[in-house]
Amino acid sequence: MSTSIDLGPFDLDLTLRDAALDPLNRPTRRMIANAAIGVDTNDAYYSTCELREAIDDVFQVGGPKAKVRLARILSTDCDDFQRCLYYCLAGRGIVQMLDDLDWLSDILKARAQIEHKEIFHGKQWPLPLVNPYVAAAPDGPLVSASAEFQEGPSWWLDPDLGGEIHED
Repeated sequence: MSTSIDLGPFDLDLTLRDAALDPLNRPTRRMIANAAIGVDTNDAYYSTCELREAIDDVFQVGGPKAKVRLARILSTDCDDFQRCLYYCLAGRGIVQMLDDLDWLSDILKARAQIEHKEIFHGKQWPLPLVNPYVAAAPDGPLVSASAEFQEGPSWWLDPDLGGEIHED
């Protein structure tokens, strides 16, 4: 005899909440997990992947095309999610920045897959996500859309790349 227990709607943000509170996660990971709570599953995943790819292109490929893409993302007239992620990680070293975005995108991918599996298989609806952004427009000044920006020391003096950062 098989029995099932109805646990009610599930919380899509549970993994993000756990990650945000886990003292074993470094502070940047806790910050970006918190930043993703409530953001639409597909939007959060694809926005994180887009930002990660753009940052990696500036780091690996360089050149004006890569910089144009990152500048466009950071200056887009939409909610501040990608800018929030970027500034949570900015200055921490490019290796850690990319690693943290990979970590978050893995969580967000699984979160989106769970939502789609549950909804499309007609099992149950998740708890509604409460969008943390009160407006679809940016809140405050935007980053310049110019690709003429100069990468700072965290892009090329990263200790994980063998560089040494000295405080003067």
